Amino acid sequence: MTTSFPSAPPPLATPPLAKTVRWWWVRHAPLAQPHQIAGQADVELALWPGSSAQLTAARLPTSAVWLASPLGRTRETAARLAALVPAAPTEPATDPRLMEQHFGAWQGHSYAELEDAGDPHLAPFWADPAGTAPPGGESFADLCRRVAQAVEEWSARQTGDRDIICISHAGPVRAAIAQALALTPATALSLDVAPLSLTRLDRIATADGPVWAVRWINRIP
Repeated sequence: MTTSFPSAPPPLATPPLAKTVRWWWVRHAPLAQPHQIAGQADVELALWPGSSAQLTAARLPTSAVWLASPLGRTRETAARLAALVPAAPTEPATDPRLMEQHFGAWQGHSYAELEDAGDPHLAPFWADPAGTAPPGGESFADLCRRVAQAVEEWSARQTGDRDIICISHAGPVRAAIAQALALTPATALSLDVAPLSLTRLDRIATADGPVWAVRWINRIP
């Protein structure tokens, strides 16, 4: 009598290696007028010591895509940092989707000034600061959507594992963290993002879609 055994299943195909895009988010240097609502206005940076730039630059990878908001304060910060990182480009690529939240008519003013003037838009804004747009501006939820779109597009452009150094603003950094941790915009607004702080978020592409690894948030030099 011959005993037959079921044939062995075919070997499993080796899954492709996951592509990891490491996002190094840097908030720009301190502002000269930190109490004013800067938004998308071009405002001046405060004088910042070279030691702060050196400490931040020392943590950045030497082979990376450099990306920045097109506003002057981020490009100036990028130039200072790039001068300290070997093989960094003289000019970063820019993407308007990485700009700070547009605060419309409030840009250039402080919240105290708006309160003293009795601005009627303040009360509904504070009732829902993530979902309400300032007059003539955009909401933080709007910002989160455009930043997420930019992150996905820039990640998809990379071939293989890659580092992206992104010099941006507090709002977009909060939005990127919200994307990685699946936070609501309202929750993301509670995150502190200090000037020149470093946030590292790794986007790992898998067969089931992207997953995120949060390495650190708001690391201050």
